[in-house]
Amino acid sequence: MHSILQYKEKVLNGDFISKEEAMIIANAPLEEICSAANEIREHFCGNDFDICTIINGKSGKCSENCKYCAQSSFYSTKTEEYSLLDTETIVEQAKYNDERGVLRYSIVTSSKKLTEQEVNKVCKSIRAIRNETGIAVCVSFGLLAEEQFTKLKEAGVSRAHNNLETSRSNFPNVCTTHSYEEKIETIKAAQRAGLNVCSGGIMGLGESMEDRIDMVLTIRELGIRSIPVNMLNPIPGTPFENNKKLTNEDMCRIVAVFRFLVPNASIRLAGGRELLADKGVKCFQSGANAAISGDMLTTSGISIERDMKILTELGYKAALWNE
Repeated sequence: MHSILQYKEKVLNGDFISKEEAMIIANAPLEEICSAANEIREHFCGNDFDICTIINGKSGKCSENCKYCAQSSFYSTKTEEYSLLDTETIVEQAKYNDERGVLRYSIVTSSKKLTEQEVNKVCKSIRAIRNETGIAVCVSFGLLAEEQFTKLKEAGVSRAHNNLETSRSNFPNVCTTHSYEEKIETIKAAQRAGLNVCSGGIMGLGESMEDRIDMVLTIRELGIRSIPVNMLNPIPGTPFENNKKLTNEDMCRIVAVFRFLVPNASIRLAGGRELLADKGVKCFQSGANAAISGDMLTTSGISIERDMKILTELGYKAALWNE
């Protein structure tokens, strides 16, 4: 059996870690794998830290039955509902983030996918953002077609987001109103349109470590190098409201294993980070090198000012990575 040092050297030499090797790494002593993952991160990514913010561009009344989601129409939650935001509101928030040093801004909307009319409307907002700020624009608009992604790219979008959420085998336990293959095809459509892609998942959906590793291996096969790692924030009224919350140690182990698997990626702490006592600091010393700052879609997050202070204290600098 190889030691963590040997696996680290294998990665540093440019070789890929297999599923079997990742499973061994996942069961090694936590401090050992976190320290090695941090070295891998520094080797491949330096101290660049990709910090982004999101805006909930359209909220609630979603036709999908994702069991973790407060915005699903299948469940009774206290989520605010509204249609696609106007250009003024979206641009105003982009300017606010741009002025605070955030380099990437994502517009996220509920529903299986935006309609053609909604895509045209939001393209106007994206053009205004690009004309009035220097911030990069990412979108998360559901299961769009290549032609719609092309239209968004022409408007100024550089990255599309579509989480796999979990492994292919576990996905039917999470959602049944769309398939894993639909997600894969959406990602490939965005790539064919010339967009960078961001895709990750939610930890704490009842998945195993093997499920997490399988998800990242699929992401690696797709050539994706921006990977959001969400920690489930159990929402009352959803089927997962009583799921056990993961610990700081759980999240450190997860991001460390992911770093071994995708050494040159942006491993991005996303939703649920606010539940961690240290707001993700230990994870940022265990292989993570990116984060979503500010409020999440339906839950409070961590302020941009606090995050910038954390980055400075850890020796990171805000920079676009894998753009």
